Amino acid sequence: MASNIQSPESLLNAKPEEPKLVTNLRGIKKKIMVMSGKGGVGKSTVSANLAATLADRGYKVGLLDSDIHGPTIPTMFGVEGQKPTVGEKGIVPVKVSDNLKVMSVGLLLDSDDSPVIWRGPAKMSAIKQFLEEVDWGVLDYLIIDLPPGTGDEPLSIAQLIGNLDGAVVVTTPQDVALTSVRKSLNFANMIEVPVIGMVENMSGIICPHCDEIIHVFGSGGVSKAAEDFGVNVLGTLPIETEVAATSDSGKVHEDIKGDSEWYKTFNKIVDAVEEFVK
Repeated sequence: MASNIQSPESLLNAKPEEPKLVTNLRGIKKKIMVMSGKGGVGKSTVSANLAATLADRGYKVGLLDSDIHGPTIPTMFGVEGQKPTVGEKGIVPVKVSDNLKVMSVGLLLDSDDSPVIWRGPAKMSAIKQFLEEVDWGVLDYLIIDLPPGTGDEPLSIAQLIGNLDGAVVVTTPQDVALTSVRKSLNFANMIEVPVIGMVENMSGIICPHCDEIIHVFGSGGVSKAAEDFGVNVLGTLPIETEVAATSDSGKVHEDIKGDSEWYKTFNKIVDAVEEFVK
């Protein structure tokens, strides 16, 4: 009868089993996180449109909404009523289009009005599960929409993945937002994630009568922060009601080819992201 006992030589030469997270993410070519120093600057809008535009360009894209307490990605894509299923390889993310799939805690709630009242360990467990047990399959890009700030969730994702290809930092021109975004830039440097660049959102309102840009929140601060930290400003996005309506109606993936100034600028932002991670 053959023995099942391994020889000392085979034990010495055996390779350690890879962590489940490493195995699960092996099929993903590029991993990009979208972050902001504070809430309300349009970070999820940038994440959703970045994922949708890349998918429209023919890439296979996954979008992970890691904002546990304020998940908005399901609403932006009109899939808030759908539930992930479980397949042979794990949790199956919700399919938005042939090239785009999303995962969010918002897809697991009983109601859109249900609050997530979790302490740190529960949040960390959920994020780890999204990375380890969601069957992302083969992707060109995984876009990770982070919650605002530099706390548990961004730190956990950076440490768990370990080899992020870059970060897009979103801010508005307000001084209070810029104070926070400088912390985000320092955070990215400290955890050794390359900053692809900054996106200045809500940079002004285009007057419908004269087409003049009205800088409601001021101007110049984002360029100064980018210069101080040696990063690029990928684009400045004006306030446009059309973009807000698209997100509210769950049609981000359907209306990404608008001809407004916002969409023209955003396509240049996506060009810069593509070029950076090549």
